[in-house]
Amino acid sequence: MSCDCKKVDMTEHQLLERKCLNESGMEVPMPTPGLPIHWKEFVCGGGSAFCNILISYPLNKLIFRQMMHGVETTFALNQLQKEGLGYLYRGMLPPLLQRSLSMSLMFGVYDECLTPLLDCKVNPYIAKTIAGVAAGCFEATLMPFERIQTLLIHPKYHNQFKNTAHAAGYIVKHYSVKEFYRGLVPILLRNGPSNAMFFIIRDEVRDRLPRQEHLVYQSIQNFIAGATIGALLSTLFYPLNVIKIAMQCELGGPHRTISYEFKYIFYNRGSKLSNFYHGALLNISRAFLSWGIINASYEICRKLLYA
Repeated sequence: MSCDCKKVDMTEHQLLERKCLNESGMEVPMPTPGLPIHWKEFVCGGGSAFCNILISYPLNKLIFRQMMHGVETTFALNQLQKEGLGYLYRGMLPPLLQRSLSMSLMFGVYDECLTPLLDCKVNPYIAKTIAGVAAGCFEATLMPFERIQTLLIHPKYHNQFKNTAHAAGYIVKHYSVKEFYRGLVPILLRNGPSNAMFFIIRDEVRDRLPRQEHLVYQSIQNFIAGATIGALLSTLFYPLNVIKIAMQCELGGPHRTISYEFKYIFYNRGSKLSNFYHGALLNISRAFLSWGIINASYEICRKLLYA
């Protein structure tokens, strides 16, 4: 069987519609790639996140302080300066592991779920939404890393926990496994919809942008596209992150509901919704940089592995 189409650099919609010719010249569907190549999506996602965390962690920590205390940028920056360089990268191991595994699941599980849905002729937008939500739910299994990171970054736990292993061991010894999943609901509400929107918008943008032949221009285009989409979605779901952090700053005690936490934060910050967005401007900068790196490095890894 001779084929006129290429597998690399196709969108999911193009993958669904691609055709090839048999010996009589009739068009027949191109077979869907089998399971052996799907591991590449997991590797590409994990590698892109690893690069991102190494670069953006200090900015992420500054934004965390603003979310936690509802303070301005200069105040949060002064806090970090007083604590010194030794504490700047404190708590990086959990997000490094969590984000690498999370992005691996995001891209890998998305691809695993999307392919059979497209094979069953499901509408591409519905298929991408289902696959994105499924990937987001799988990501939530890694939230203990976020939980420990929050405790390590919080100033009141600086003297209580030495490192990631110490914090994890303390929780296992004094609390149940449920304590690792404090704040699960806002994470699920954030992950699923944001993943689905990211993949849908990314593919729409990629289909409409001019095709670049040079790797440098491709990377720049992918960086800008990923950065813009990431900043938009990160801002849209920012209040859920504020609620999640407020929940995870507590150790022990009852697990408060998302509605209770929202009201608590709302009234303690002057009953203004705008106060949920303290740190949002820095978050946009962080998300722009992070998702730009993730999208560009993901595409580079994909080209290398699929070459």
